[in-house]
Amino acid sequence: MRDVHGRVTPPRLHIRNGKGGKDRFVPIAPAMVEELRHWWKTHSNRTFLFPSPGRGWADRTLSLSQSMTRSTAPMSVSSVQMAYRLARAASGVNSASTTHSLRHSYATHLLEEGVSLLQISKYLGHESIETTVIYTHLTAISEARTQTALAVLHQQSKA
Repeated sequence: MRDVHGRVTPPRLHIRNGKGGKDRFVPIAPAMVEELRHWWKTHSNRTFLFPSPGRGWADRTLSLSQSMTRSTAPMSVSSVQMAYRLARAASGVNSASTTHSLRHSYATHLLEEGVSLLQISKYLGHESIETTVIYTHLTAISEARTQTALAVLHQQSKA
């Protein structure tokens, strides 16, 4: 849990060797910190929040939790992708979405909540804000906010 900085304000997650091989800190909700702590307590691995149980753990004498506690490796990329596919199928989320779609969703939702493109660019590890502008897309919410802002500005110009 050393990468979950839940006692700082705001709480942050240390992303190590993320996209582009970059390290960065991204904010997370306090409630998410609690959920991550709860998950960690299921295995209490000293190194990894999401440890690999190893191949064939179900055929061994150790439980899944015990295998994860003793693991010396993180969950593999293919395991993360499979977990996402299973969660996606259970939730009814767009079947074309991928784990990378989560990155797009993170950026889009932050943008919809009014977080600046510059800040989002930093969270995503982009070297140029132009990359972030391309990466995010116009949403119905941001379009509606634009229309509201324009109406307010128009009213203020008449006063």
